[in-house]
Amino acid sequence: MKAFRYLLSTLLLVALLTSCSDKPKIGFLMDTLEIERWQKDKELFEKKIEEMGGTLIVSVAEGNSPKQLEQAMEMIYDHVDVLVVIPVDLYSSRDIVREAHKKDIPVISYDRMIRDCDVDYYVSTDNINIGELQADYLSRIIPVGKYALLGGPQKDNNAALLHLGWMNVLQPLIQRKDIEVVLDQYVENWNADEAYVLINDYLNGSDSDLDAIIAGNDELAGGAIRALQEHNLQREVLVAGQDADLEAIRNIVAGYQTITIFKPIDAMAHTAAEMAIKMADDEEKFNTNVTVHNGFKLVPSVLLSAQVVDRQNIKMTVVSEGFVNEEEIYEYEVE
Repeated sequence: MKAFRYLLSTLLLVALLTSCSDKPKIGFLMDTLEIERWQKDKELFEKKIEEMGGTLIVSVAEGNSPKQLEQAMEMIYDHVDVLVVIPVDLYSSRDIVREAHKKDIPVISYDRMIRDCDVDYYVSTDNINIGELQADYLSRIIPVGKYALLGGPQKDNNAALLHLGWMNVLQPLIQRKDIEVVLDQYVENWNADEAYVLINDYLNGSDSDLDAIIAGNDELAGGAIRALQEHNLQREVLVAGQDADLEAIRNIVAGYQTITIFKPIDAMAHTAAEMAIKMADDEEKFNTNVTVHNGFKLVPSVLLSAQVVDRQNIKMTVVSEGFVNEEEIYEYEVE
């Protein structure tokens, strides 16, 4: 009887260990958590992986590309089944793909494309279209005037795509001399303080007229708004951002920011999680809706649609989607 019980307990232990080891192990390499939206990506992706029976390992590089490669190597040595990467650097991150592929570990590029390598999949939004949405909205309100463009870091592929979208709309107006771009800068690490300095320095100059600011994200928009406030130009200059951060929504309500762009982060996280789990289970094909060239190949991609958020549709977009809590938007007094 004792022998039977021992055998039974041993079998149960083996079954338990086997079931644990059979759980897909997904590595999630992130650039930063300092920006609000990336915190939401992490929470949503983690939740989806767990719901689908996987185990998630998360590492944050804090804007350091060599550190991200080290974190990737640790995950590779830890035998993750799939790597999902928000690259710090669009070019140097290709080393992550190469090292992962040496161990037959597939790589999904999340929101930002990894350039010039054999990355397996790409999940994002159409960032050129987002740039077009921003520029089109502001140029319809002010078709003649002076514009400032604040892009993200040049090492981020999305910054280049957004800028391309802006110029698709603005270039004809520039050629007609209706619009003058008085400031066009890439901002390292999406740094709000640097955005503040750029706009503040411009406004302190001799030719300081400014009608509109298009910013690559809400962090940069927020920095620009701080500079406008110091010059009593809040509500006078149009400002476009991206990511639908809580502070940006508050700024829209206050009249300091004109629009933001709401990316379907929930759908992005769900798509990437489902893709990762299927690849971990050796399902080779995942349905994609487009291919995007990364300089090396046409990468199978899923590009989701984004929405403009302005003062009129806040409740119908970010609030109704549960992305932002309505009470948090209105919990402070606008000066």
